[in-house]
Amino acid sequence: MLVVVLLAAGLLGLLALNTALNEGSFELSRLQRQTTVATDEQQSLQHQIDQSSAPDALARRAAELGMVPAGGMAFLDVPNGGKVVGTPGPAQDSPPVKRSTVEPWPTKPVPSAAQPPAVQPPAPSAAPSTAPPAPPAPATPTPTAAASAGDSVIQLNPAAPAAPNGGPGR
Repeated sequence: MLVVVLLAAGLLGLLALNTALNEGSFELSRLQRQTTVATDEQQSLQHQIDQSSAPDALARRAAELGMVPAGGMAFLDVPNGGKVVGTPGPAQDSPPVKRSTVEPWPTKPVPSAAQPPAVQPPAPSAAPSTAPPAPPAPATPTPTAAASAGDSVIQLNPAAPAAPNGGPGR
Protein backbone atom coordinates (compact mmCIF):
# COMPACT_ATOMS: atom_id res chain seq x y z
CA MET A 1 0.00 0.00 0.00
CA LEU A 2 2.88 2.32 0.87
CA VAL A 3 4.49 1.71 -2.54
CA VAL A 4 1.22 2.49 -4.35
CA VAL A 5 0.85 5.77 -2.40
CA LEU A 6 4.46 6.75 -3.18
CA LEU A 7 3.98 5.94 -6.86
CA ALA A 8 0.71 7.94 -6.98
CA ALA A 9 2.38 10.91 -5.24
CA GLY A 10 5.31 10.74 -7.65
CA LEU A 11 2.99 10.66 -10.66
CA LEU A 12 0.97 13.62 -9.34
CA GLY A 13 4.19 15.56 -8.70
CA LEU A 14 5.42 14.78 -12.21
CA LEU A 15 2.06 15.89 -13.65
CA ALA A 16 2.22 19.19 -11.71
CA LEU A 17 5.80 19.80 -12.89
CA ASN A 18 4.85 19.07 -16.52
CA THR A 19 1.86 21.44 -16.30
CA ALA A 20 4.04 24.25 -14.89
CA LEU A 21 6.59 23.77 -17.68
CA ASN A 22 3.85 23.92 -20.34
CA GLU A 23 2.46 27.13 -18.83
CA GLY A 24 5.94 28.64 -18.98
CA SER A 25 6.24 27.55 -22.60
CA PHE A 26 2.95 29.23 -23.50
CA GLU A 27 4.03 32.42 -21.71
CA LEU A 28 7.37 32.37 -23.55
CA SER A 29 5.58 31.96 -26.89
CA ARG A 30 3.25 34.89 -26.10
CA LEU A 31 6.18 37.12 -25.12
CA GLN A 32 8.08 36.20 -28.29
CA ARG A 33 5.05 37.24 -30.38
CA GLN A 34 4.86 40.56 -28.52
CA THR A 35 8.58 41.12 -29.10
CA THR A 36 8.17 40.44 -32.81
CA VAL A 37 5.27 42.90 -33.10
CA ALA A 38 7.18 45.57 -31.14
CA THR A 39 10.29 45.06 -33.28
CA ASP A 40 8.25 45.38 -36.49
CA GLU A 41 6.66 48.58 -35.20
CA GLN A 42 10.05 50.00 -34.18
CA GLN A 43 11.48 49.24 -37.63
CA SER A 44 8.47 50.85 -39.31
CA LEU A 45 8.85 54.00 -37.22
CA GLN A 46 12.60 54.12 -37.90
CA HIS A 47 11.87 53.82 -41.64
CA GLN A 48 9.44 56.78 -41.40
CA ILE A 49 12.07 58.83 -39.56
CA ASP A 50 14.67 57.98 -42.19
CA GLN A 51 12.30 59.01 -45.00
CA SER A 52 11.37 62.27 -43.28
CA SER A 53 14.99 63.22 -42.62
CA ALA A 54 16.18 62.55 -46.17
CA PRO A 55 17.56 65.69 -47.88
CA ASP A 56 14.86 65.77 -50.57
CA ALA A 57 12.10 65.46 -47.95
CA LEU A 58 13.65 68.24 -45.88
CA ALA A 59 13.93 70.49 -48.95
CA ARG A 60 10.30 69.81 -49.88
CA ARG A 61 9.13 70.54 -46.32
CA ALA A 62 11.17 73.76 -46.22
CA ALA A 63 9.59 74.88 -49.51
CA GLU A 64 6.13 74.16 -48.07
CA LEU A 65 7.00 76.43 -45.13
CA GLY A 66 8.04 79.24 -47.50
CA MET A 67 11.80 78.91 -47.07
CA VAL A 68 14.17 79.59 -49.98
CA PRO A 69 17.71 78.35 -50.65
CA ALA A 70 20.52 80.39 -49.12
CA GLY A 71 22.48 82.88 -51.19
CA GLY A 72 26.24 83.05 -51.34
CA MET A 73 27.93 81.94 -48.15
CA ALA A 74 31.06 83.24 -46.48
CA PHE A 75 33.23 81.54 -43.88
CA LEU A 76 35.83 82.79 -41.45
CA ASP A 77 39.14 80.98 -41.65
CA VAL A 78 40.11 81.40 -37.98
CA PRO A 79 43.41 79.44 -38.06
CA ASN A 80 44.69 81.74 -40.85
CA GLY A 81 44.07 85.06 -39.10
CA GLY A 82 40.29 85.28 -39.52
CA LYS A 83 40.36 85.67 -43.30
CA VAL A 84 36.91 85.77 -44.95
CA VAL A 85 36.50 83.03 -47.55
CA GLY A 86 33.64 83.39 -50.01
CA THR A 87 31.19 86.18 -50.79
CA PRO A 88 28.04 86.53 -48.69
CA GLY A 89 24.79 87.15 -50.49
CA PRO A 90 21.09 87.36 -49.65
CA ALA A 91 18.77 84.45 -50.23
CA GLN A 92 16.76 85.08 -53.38
CA ASP A 93 13.74 83.45 -54.91
CA SER A 94 12.33 84.51 -58.26
CA PRO A 95 8.59 84.52 -57.37
CA PRO A 96 7.45 86.26 -54.21
CA VAL A 97 7.25 83.84 -51.34
CA LYS A 98 3.70 83.22 -50.19
CA ARG A 99 2.97 82.93 -46.51
CA SER A 100 2.85 79.29 -45.50
CA THR A 101 -0.37 77.86 -44.15
CA VAL A 102 1.41 74.77 -42.86
CA GLU A 103 2.04 74.65 -39.10
CA PRO A 104 5.78 73.88 -38.67
CA TRP A 105 5.33 72.15 -35.31
CA PRO A 106 1.74 71.06 -34.74
CA THR A 107 0.75 71.28 -31.12
CA LYS A 108 -1.96 69.57 -29.19
CA PRO A 109 -4.60 71.89 -27.70
CA VAL A 110 -4.26 72.30 -23.96
CA PRO A 111 -7.50 71.65 -22.09
CA SER A 112 -8.63 74.66 -20.08
CA ALA A 113 -8.76 72.62 -16.85
CA ALA A 114 -5.03 71.85 -17.16
CA GLN A 115 -4.02 75.52 -17.20
CA PRO A 116 -2.79 76.80 -13.84
CA PRO A 117 -4.89 79.53 -12.25
CA ALA A 118 -3.58 83.08 -12.49
CA VAL A 119 -1.63 84.18 -9.44
CA GLN A 120 -3.05 87.32 -7.79
CA PRO A 121 -0.44 89.86 -6.61
CA PRO A 122 -0.52 90.50 -2.87
CA ALA A 123 -2.58 93.48 -1.80
CA PRO A 124 -0.51 96.44 -0.58
CA SER A 125 -0.55 96.71 3.18
CA ALA A 126 -1.43 99.93 4.93
CA ALA A 127 1.25 99.41 7.61
CA PRO A 128 4.61 101.08 6.91
CA SER A 129 7.42 98.69 6.11
CA THR A 130 10.80 98.96 7.77
CA ALA A 131 12.55 96.93 5.06
CA PRO A 132 14.32 98.87 2.28
CA PRO A 133 12.53 98.83 -1.05
CA ALA A 134 13.46 95.95 -3.32
CA PRO A 135 15.47 96.78 -6.45
CA PRO A 136 13.39 96.76 -9.62
CA ALA A 137 13.21 93.43 -11.39
CA PRO A 138 15.22 93.23 -14.61
CA ALA A 139 13.14 93.72 -17.70
CA THR A 140 12.36 90.49 -19.45
CA PRO A 141 12.17 90.55 -23.23
CA THR A 142 8.63 90.21 -24.45
CA PRO A 143 7.59 89.28 -27.97
CA THR A 144 6.82 92.30 -30.10
CA ALA A 145 4.77 92.36 -33.26
CA ALA A 146 5.07 94.62 -36.31
CA ALA A 147 2.86 94.71 -39.38
CA SER A 148 4.49 94.28 -42.77
CA ALA A 149 2.27 94.28 -45.87
CA GLY A 150 -0.59 92.51 -44.11
CA ASP A 151 1.61 89.91 -42.45
CA SER A 152 2.59 90.00 -38.82
CA VAL A 153 6.19 89.42 -37.78
CA ILE A 154 6.98 88.35 -34.23
CA GLN A 155 10.39 89.12 -32.81
CA LEU A 156 11.10 86.51 -30.13
CA ASN A 157 14.51 87.68 -28.94
CA PRO A 158 14.69 91.49 -29.07
CA ALA A 159 17.99 93.14 -28.25
CA ALA A 160 18.69 93.46 -24.55
CA PRO A 161 17.96 96.99 -23.22
CA ALA A 162 20.93 99.15 -22.37
CA ALA A 163 21.84 99.47 -18.71
CA PRO A 164 21.05 102.82 -17.02
CA ASN A 165 24.77 103.67 -16.77
CA GLY A 166 25.17 103.46 -20.55
CA GLY A 167 26.91 100.07 -20.48
CA PRO A 168 25.71 96.95 -22.24
CA GLY A 169 22.55 95.27 -20.91
CA ARG A 170 22.83 92.01 -19.08
